[in-house]
Amino acid sequence: MRSENNTNQAAITPQRFIVGDWDVEPARGQIHCEGKTVKLEPKVMDVLCYLAARPGELITRDDLERDVWKGAIVSYDSLTTAIIKLRKALTDNARNPRYIETIPKRGYRLIATVSHHQDAETNIDKTASSETQTAPPFTPYLKSWGLLAALLLITLSMVLIYQRTPLPKQSASVPQDHSIVVLPFDSLDDNPKLAGFADGMTDDIITDLSSLSGLQVIASNTAFTLKQQEITPQQIGNELGVDFVLQGSIRYSGNAIRVNAQLIDTKSGYQKWAERYDRQLAEVFSVQDEMTSNIVSALALQLTSQDKVRLSQRNTNNLDAYQFFQQGQRLARQLTKKATTQAQTAYREAIRRDPNYGRAYGALAYSLALTYRRGWTDTPIETLDRALVLARQAVGLGADIPQTHWALSYVHLMRREYESAEKAATQAVTVAPNYADGYALLGLIHNNLGNPQQAIELINKGMTYNPYYTWDYPYNLGRAYYSLGRYDEAVTTLESALERNENVVQIRLYLAASYMHVDRKDDAEWEIEQIIMQDPATTLSHTRKSFPLKDSAQVNIFLEDLRAAGLPE
Repeated sequence: MRSENNTNQAAITPQRFIVGDWDVEPARGQIHCEGKTVKLEPKVMDVLCYLAARPGELITRDDLERDVWKGAIVSYDSLTTAIIKLRKALTDNARNPRYIETIPKRGYRLIATVSHHQDAETNIDKTASSETQTAPPFTPYLKSWGLLAALLLITLSMVLIYQRTPLPKQSASVPQDHSIVVLPFDSLDDNPKLAGFADGMTDDIITDLSSLSGLQVIASNTAFTLKQQEITPQQIGNELGVDFVLQGSIRYSGNAIRVNAQLIDTKSGYQKWAERYDRQLAEVFSVQDEMTSNIVSALALQLTSQDKVRLSQRNTNNLDAYQFFQQGQRLARQLTKKATTQAQTAYREAIRRDPNYGRAYGALAYSLALTYRRGWTDTPIETLDRALVLARQAVGLGADIPQTHWALSYVHLMRREYESAEKAATQAVTVAPNYADGYALLGLIHNNLGNPQQAIELINKGMTYNPYYTWDYPYNLGRAYYSLGRYDEAVTTLESALERNENVVQIRLYLAASYMHVDRKDDAEWEIEQIIMQDPATTLSHTRKSFPLKDSAQVNIFLEDLRAAGLPE
């Protein structure tokens, strides 16, 4: 239900309608224009229909999260990616939009005309945005799951192609015997708190499997893009190039829990292994351990002594601490000052419940370093010092957990302790050879060290484990291209990063600097205007302090480009 403060509820029927030049068929999940047909993913079609029900109105991110994502906490990238895909399907341009206009720091507006379809049985009232009207609640409308599975195969292929950056990706030269993707476990109870619990279990299983030297594991960022999508294991295998899919569900009843899991061969579609676990909720950690052990046995993996040690480690056995940690993780993904502060409170509570919870220390350390990086603290030195203490505690408590080393590396990088940062990030990928974000962080470090070619190689390696990479991967590639003087490639790649997350100032800074080298000064000045409007504290002096670049000559070139683009002193 929409809030009482906004009675103009958006609705859309499953009938055809016209938006701009496009004929839209929600029930079939496709749009048409001049003989061209484009398939849309269900959530992308949901967004289009929601916007079409309120043409000309400002639609906030809160509106979309509440009514399209049904109140689920989603990352900035998830929602933005849906808008990107919709713009691409409509052949729209974010800079000069004909369909969807971005209202900085507020939301989106459909600016194209929405009209009746002559053949539709039920017309769509294009004046639905009138404040005097109230429409029925927004409801899902894609009913045919057989059709959905078919169109998802096509759209998944489109996404994989679209989300690649200009640089051809190197082949995955990894020695693993098998490859696997762990799909997000379904929560079979309508309880948001427990739904987050299922996501946490999924992430933990991915982390455990990623530590095994004989298994290639797709990163969680990619795995979670497939959440609640009706797509077959064979289709997933074709698109991601994996041998096996692990999928399952969790059902809660009081203090009892039932976990169903199955390992499916993507080539044959047959079960390789399946199991049902009926336990008390407090035993969920034992379920995770048993499940990982059963997968190892089913795949006949030969574990090294280090593999066995890593699998024997458990993040926490305290259920309350675990739930507070997962709450912090969900909040942290929003990347806002308010949500970050709330996430830190949740991490501290997790630590209070379990003083030996290494991952919680690491998450809090990274969050504080991010607070420093974004200028969200009045005591930057103290904040960064506290982050270092926490990160070291995290590694001391969880040396076999890659995320703790990652957090320590990031804190060292913010402190400009480059050698220590590289050492910690290298240890993260040593602990978990499939840890995509570890390779991405190493790429960031080499960018700051002035080694752009190494950065490119590391980021591309990370992409082999995380095909649905987030904004920071193309951002770092763009930075590397900029440092190498490959400005056209830098522009294309950074524009791709910005489309994934329009709220990241550092993308706009490097994009503005790159524009200055390709005779697009007007575009560079426009980016600077957006930066100043988005974050007035961003100046040349602040940029010099906040970007941990080791090479002073590289810093000066970057700042001179920004000065020429109009960034104030």
